Amino acid sequence: MNVKSLTIGRLAREVGVNLETVRYYERRGLLPKPPRNTSGYRLFPAEAASRLRFIRRAQELGFSLGEIRELLSLRVASTANSADVRRRAQAKITDIEAKIRSLESMKKTLRELTKACSGCGSVRDCPILESLDAGEK
Repeated sequence: MNVKSLTIGRLAREVGVNLETVRYYERRGLLPKPPRNTSGYRLFPAEAASRLRFIRRAQELGFSLGEIRELLSLRVASTANSADVRRRAQAKITDIEAKIRSLESMKKTLRELTKACSGCGSVRDCPILESLDAGEK
C-alpha cells in the first residue's frame, strides 16, 4: 500500500466518522471513487481526509449535500471566484434566518399552548391536544 493512500477504515478514523459515512459520500459523488489495490481494498488519496473534513464542516454550517457539491465544484472551476462562494454563503444565511423565524414562531405557539394547559385533568380535555386536533393555535 502506498504510504500516502488510506484504506476506508483509516480514512474514517482519521476524520472521526464511521465507514458508512465515507461510503455514503462516495455513493453521492462527494468523494471520488478511489482505486483498489490487488487485494480489493479501496485506497483513498491523502487529500480525501481534507475533503471529508470540508464536507463535515460545511454540513455543520447547514449546507445540504447538494450545496456542498456546488462548493466543491467551485473550488476547482477555473471561472469561479470568491464572490460565487460568498453568494452561496449569503443564501445560506438567509435560509438559516428563515428557519430561526419559523422556530421562534413554533416556540411561541408551544408556550401559549403550555400556558393554556394546567397539566391537571383528563387528557380528553387537554388544550394542547385539542389545538393539534383542530390544526390551529
